[in-house]
Amino acid sequence: MSDGGPPVARPPGTAPEAPADGHDGGMAGLESSEQPRGDGRATAPRWSPAVEDEHAVKALELYGNPTEAEVPLPSRPESAATARRLVQVVALRQWCLTAKTTEDAVLLVSELVGNAVRHTGARVFGLRMRHRRGWIRVEVRDPSRGLPCLMPVQALDVSGRGLFLVDKLADRWGVDLLPRGKTTWFEMRVMDR
Repeated sequence: MSDGGPPVARPPGTAPEAPADGHDGGMAGLESSEQPRGDGRATAPRWSPAVEDEHAVKALELYGNPTEAEVPLPSRPESAATARRLVQVVALRQWCLTAKTTEDAVLLVSELVGNAVRHTGARVFGLRMRHRRGWIRVEVRDPSRGLPCLMPVQALDVSGRGLFLVDKLADRWGVDLLPRGKTTWFEMRVMDR
């Protein structure tokens, strides 16, 4: 952090003196957090659907099983995590799907839920999962009849990739209009065990 004066040359490996006000210019509250090592990239543990998630089991107990009936979830951003957990526990425990298929299904349900929360103005949306020989289907129902739109995606786009991902990773996807709303769904081929 510069005090407006000329730069001061320091020998390599020495730190500047601490400022008189005690603030070193770092992010408040993070001064003592560990910094990236090596090549400068921070590392975080990667989410793995193969690792048992106790929160996923708890979500199933709290909200219900989306394979038995539609599970209503509040239309809030936090509900994407609940939907991911429900898909994870059903895909791994009930349907015994591979980690890769589970990971893709978790990502895609997150995108559909994000669209329902952001674009429909609904208070609640519904999550449903179905399995038939060789296929799984995940559905998100909301009360809006506005259709989602698959937009072209550019390399530097920071949003708008949801349906692009669904289109690339799902084997089929679509929208079913209902008298009061719509169901947006995707299907994936699976190897039945």
